[in-house]
Amino acid sequence: MLETDESLFAVSNQWLQDFEKSITDSDYESLMVLFHDDCHWRDLLAFTWHIQTVSGIEKIKNALKFHNPKVKPSGFKVDSHRTAPRIVTRAGEEVIEAIFCFETKFGQGSGVLRLLPSSRNNDPLKAWTFVTVLDQLSGFGEQLGRKRPKGDAYSRDFQGPNWLDERNTAIAYADRDPAVLVVGGGQAGLTIAARLRQLNVDTLIVDLEKRIGDNWRSRYHRLTLHNQLHVNHLPYMPFPPSWPAYIPKDKLANWFEAYAESMELNFWTETEFRGGTYDHNKKNWSVVLHKDGCETRKIHPRHIVMATGVSGVPKLPNIPSLQQFGGQVIHSSEYKNGKDWEGSRVLIIGSGTSGHDIAQDLYSNNADVTLVQRSPTTIVDIEPSAQLPYALYDEGPPIEDCDLISASTPFQLLKRSHQLITEQTKIFDKELLNGLSNVGFELDFGEDDTGWQFKYLRRGGGYYFNVGCSNLIVERKVRLVQFSEIDGLISDGVELKNGDRLKLDLVVLATGFEGQEFIIKEMFGAKIADSVGPIWGFNSQQQELRNMWVRTGQAGLWFIAGSFAQCRIYSKFLGLQIKACEEGLIPLTQ
Repeated sequence: MLETDESLFAVSNQWLQDFEKSITDSDYESLMVLFHDDCHWRDLLAFTWHIQTVSGIEKIKNALKFHNPKVKPSGFKVDSHRTAPRIVTRAGEEVIEAIFCFETKFGQGSGVLRLLPSSRNNDPLKAWTFVTVLDQLSGFGEQLGRKRPKGDAYSRDFQGPNWLDERNTAIAYADRDPAVLVVGGGQAGLTIAARLRQLNVDTLIVDLEKRIGDNWRSRYHRLTLHNQLHVNHLPYMPFPPSWPAYIPKDKLANWFEAYAESMELNFWTETEFRGGTYDHNKKNWSVVLHKDGCETRKIHPRHIVMATGVSGVPKLPNIPSLQQFGGQVIHSSEYKNGKDWEGSRVLIIGSGTSGHDIAQDLYSNNADVTLVQRSPTTIVDIEPSAQLPYALYDEGPPIEDCDLISASTPFQLLKRSHQLITEQTKIFDKELLNGLSNVGFELDFGEDDTGWQFKYLRRGGGYYFNVGCSNLIVERKVRLVQFSEIDGLISDGVELKNGDRLKLDLVVLATGFEGQEFIIKEMFGAKIADSVGPIWGFNSQQQELRNMWVRTGQAGLWFIAGSFAQCRIYSKFLGLQIKACEEGLIPLTQ
């Protein structure tokens, strides 16, 4: 494979020129010699106005033939202002990876090309993956840097309203309705609102909490993020370089509050959203918001973005004997501080992240803790194993390039990458995993051995990053019981099938949360829920998360959720679609 910077640049540019000539001349058959036998094209709005992946030469050729005339792409070339073409290893293959730029009739785009030797040694390098991304709409660019608004610096109207007056008026919505209502003020809600703000789309966030950031501030006392700071920046405002690698929840909550203020996001706290109805003739929603527990306000946004996260309504398991227990029963979302249960006897049902973290917190406060495992769990040490999927962000490129490269990995290659990562974690964590197996903890490594991250993408949980609780289980300082070993709960505790009884003061249900489709059915009714369909996860035909960050079967209803990195990356594409709908460039439904 070529090794000099100049040759990598040249071979990447040559491929892009050949590709552009093929589609410009409508010579789609010539594409067959440009793509590898194992090839994937992922498009994020640039050609398709959708987020989708096409795999295989024939399917890619047909998709380009269909979409190319509609968007008229041109100007494909390696982007000299971004990370230079380089040789890297992706999904176990050594490839040339190049970031390129191009234009369409709708705006400016970028992409990532990965070239791989074909199976025939005399053939030129061919595209293994080809990713096209819409970055900016023509005429509707973000107001950043030199394009920033000038404000009232030149008018200096001393009799008119000042900046604070204008902000208060904007937030009040006394004289208008927002174009977009965002439900939920966590990282998902903040990121999409910030993107829409920069696209000049009037947006209101509503949240039940008393303060911005309370969705993190009110969680259990010792909580910190389990992945490192450099992966978790919000758009436009990176965390300060002095911050710790793992962010404490209260520090993060305060940052949310500062972020909303600094980005001038319109935010109503203590405001309940109970659903809405859609008028297909007026193309807007009717929504009644319940503010501060007493005031109601009817608004008519054209779009609703549900930013309530993958985890929303607590999922309560059907355990009939639970009603017989005379002590306190809480869901993990209600748990606050181990100090409240010092010296108590506690049963935690559920062995995911929340179950483990709560068990460790209780043990640290001298509680007698029993963890109940209901199903096999994926365990990885916090370092280095849990950080392996983020290795890209340590390679050197700026975060904007890392985000593009991250988004450029098609589903099939992502699976391969995580299978390789899982094999590496088994080696790194061998001693810990053996110790857990020896005490009866049931382990798994995800479907197809794809590890913890695919568990998150498929079901939103089922794993734990070990920050110490696994060691407590191995050392039998936290007692482990399999759910199948429980005969039932009794008035003062739990009885096991072997006849043993454990006295209890508290049962914590660390049993997860209902999916977003449950929330949609509750808030909008079965008809709209059915028109949208499943949210999050994959089905056998798809290579993308279902109904995430894209137009859905219900006009004007959108969804955003996921990790900080997912929200940062995909809020951009959700914002561009909403802006395109507002400007009449695309219809409200796919």
